[in-house]
Amino acid sequence: MKIEEYTETTTLGLLRWVGWAQRKAGEDWVTSRELSPEQAFVLGYLVKAPGAIQRDIAAMTRTSAASVSSLLQGLERRGLVDRRTQDGDERRKRVYATPAAADLISGFDDAMIAADESILAPLDQAERDTLHALLATITSALPRPSR
Repeated sequence: MKIEEYTETTTLGLLRWVGWAQRKAGEDWVTSRELSPEQAFVLGYLVKAPGAIQRDIAAMTRTSAASVSSLLQGLERRGLVDRRTQDGDERRKRVYATPAAADLISGFDDAMIAADESILAPLDQAERDTLHALLATITSALPRPSR
């Protein structure tokens, strides 16, 4: 079976297709702000967890400290993050999203709600309720995503 046939004919293939459409909407929104998905993810994290240390950001993004450092340098050059020393210790810097960063990524949740509405538009409310109930049953037996 070819991948196209799998995606278009199996239940989980169709579910992946829906997930792809949702992800594409998010990526389009992010790239329209001249951010990579990784940059947007880190900014969203820093808005919710101001003053994080680089090690925490690396753990949350499941990447290396060197990759995080490079990503933060790019965001810092754009004026989207500030790194501040704690108690004069140059080795331990806390990272903060700037107000410009918070403004830049504000509206993401609304954009994703609009994408969900667009994806679900072919369904009436009863069909949406049925789909939700079926997916809730399936996911109740699966481990929770870690992020």
